[in-house]
Amino acid sequence: MMDTAVLQPDTAKLHRHYERLIAKARGREPVPTAVAHPCDETSLRGAVEGAENGLIRPILVGPAARIAAVAKKAQLDVTGFEIVDAPYSAASAAKAVEIVRTGKASLLMKGSLHTDELLSQVMHKDAGLRTGRRISHVFIMDVPSYAEPLFVTDAAVNIVPDLESKRDIIQNAIDLHVGLGLGPPRVAILSAVETVTTKIPSTIEAAALCKMADRGQITGGEIDGPLALDNAISPDAARIKRIVSPVAGRAQILVVPDLEAGNMLAKNLSFMAGADAAGIVLGARIPLILTSRADNVRTRLASCAVAVLYAHYLMQNQPVKV
Repeated sequence: MMDTAVLQPDTAKLHRHYERLIAKARGREPVPTAVAHPCDETSLRGAVEGAENGLIRPILVGPAARIAAVAKKAQLDVTGFEIVDAPYSAASAAKAVEIVRTGKASLLMKGSLHTDELLSQVMHKDAGLRTGRRISHVFIMDVPSYAEPLFVTDAAVNIVPDLESKRDIIQNAIDLHVGLGLGPPRVAILSAVETVTTKIPSTIEAAALCKMADRGQITGGEIDGPLALDNAISPDAARIKRIVSPVAGRAQILVVPDLEAGNMLAKNLSFMAGADAAGIVLGARIPLILTSRADNVRTRLASCAVAVLYAHYLMQNQPVKV
């Protein structure tokens, strides 16, 4: 019978991956973090929780009076935080990016503004934080029944990425996996089937990406594809299909064909397999902490922890290759 353990939450193993990441990040120096427009309770609480757990040192950027009012209503103590006044959300985003660009902060955290509003400032041609790398999002998922943290990319930023964009999406995720101290990852490029066919364009792109890795255009991980989801995460499924691969059945990074597939996969894991989904945006000069209003405390802390660990890695190593 096919192994379906990934869909059966093991309550005895809930969230052990996040606990390890958070504990590891607590052992590092808190990272100065520009928090763009934390003007609702959820976003402001996320910054406060990150500080209380010794992960970040928030610099709150937004309408000072409004931030103070939210803090008072939610009974959050922000008296020890620096507050940089900015009149509205777009100004908050621009000022937060400026604070990072000038070296005053090494992380950027999204507040209650729209993601596109913040990313537009990050990607600003002259005043942003661009590199030669495509911006992409990674869900770092704590699936109770899966042996390791499971990365899903890209399920939030790139809608229908082309081949070159997928190259950057994969490289961003590999660099993160290595930067978190998890070692060179096993990367599965997902499609509906495990064979290459002109009828399914994503299988052709998967094959091309694997050849790009063979030629050194993607480095730092073991890559295979196309792989169907079951073949990527279930050893039994890979064995039944007779797929001989170091990645099949034990993938650590799942690269989805497009945003729709990634979004549905991540939400399936969250709502049907009891997973939590921490989120981070990569490809800029610094990591961007991207949380959701639906995130619980553990997930918000995990997002902070991942960003903190990766920021320390970037500070101690060469800049991300472009």
